[in-house]
Amino acid sequence: MCAVCGCDISVVAENSKNPGSGPAHDHDHAHPHAHDNHEHDHRHLHVHHNHQHEHTDGLIDFGSGRAGLHIAGMSQERTISIERDILSKNDAFADTNRARLQNAGVFALNLVSSPGSGKTSLLVRTITDLIHKWQIAVIEGDQQTSRDADRIRATGAPAVQINTGKGCHLDAHMIGHALDHLPIQSGSLLFVENVGNLVCPAAFDLGEAHKVVVLSVTEGEDKPLKYPDMFAAADLMLLNKSDLLPHLDFDVSTCLAAALRVNPRIQSLTVSARTGEGLAAFYSWIEERASVTAAPAS
Repeated sequence: MCAVCGCDISVVAENSKNPGSGPAHDHDHAHPHAHDNHEHDHRHLHVHHNHQHEHTDGLIDFGSGRAGLHIAGMSQERTISIERDILSKNDAFADTNRARLQNAGVFALNLVSSPGSGKTSLLVRTITDLIHKWQIAVIEGDQQTSRDADRIRATGAPAVQINTGKGCHLDAHMIGHALDHLPIQSGSLLFVENVGNLVCPAAFDLGEAHKVVVLSVTEGEDKPLKYPDMFAAADLMLLNKSDLLPHLDFDVSTCLAAALRVNPRIQSLTVSARTGEGLAAFYSWIEERASVTAAPAS
């Protein structure tokens, strides 16, 4: 398993070339390609923690992390050092993707969230509203099925589906392959819809211009504190399903304060994919940044 996220997507690469030798390296990109021309670093790193923790308050804590809560246990410096080693090759692929997108004048956003946040519905609404002004393409990430990519294609935007199998996130190498099979014109918007997961995608740079985290008001206002790395990595938080607020005990101000606690630079918008509330501000946010890289379709 990957020492960063623990998912089976980083099982030893040789297993994909030798069926029956162990778990397969699941990279189903919905298109054929060979894995012999590149190299994956899938070292198995076993971190031995010292489990001599104080449990007087009923909490087993391996470090405070970005949330700044309850400091005890293993140093975060050791964890970060291990992550940097594992992610170095991903970052190299991400740098290649970023240069490729910038040279093509393509503005890319990486949409991240937990499952059920309304991310796909929000993306469909966004494409429908903007496709007459911008060239738009989409990379969809899920463990299985092409249902979300089918929904995107119904809007008229081209989409490539990446199925990760047991993997819990997209990585930069997958995105590079998807770009090879996606018709992206100069001056386009590229949306990457990551696998639904508030943990692992935070660590993987895909070469995007910005990460946008989508949080549904049905999930609870404490999510930025419980999953701080995701909100720390994002430049924008979309608080989705605002039309449900009258029916929920959800405190918007508490949620925004939690997000700012882990990331003082994060921007936030309250939106509804269903009613369209707040989406004009989201589109302005996109266009302000995309205008530096891309240009609207003529």
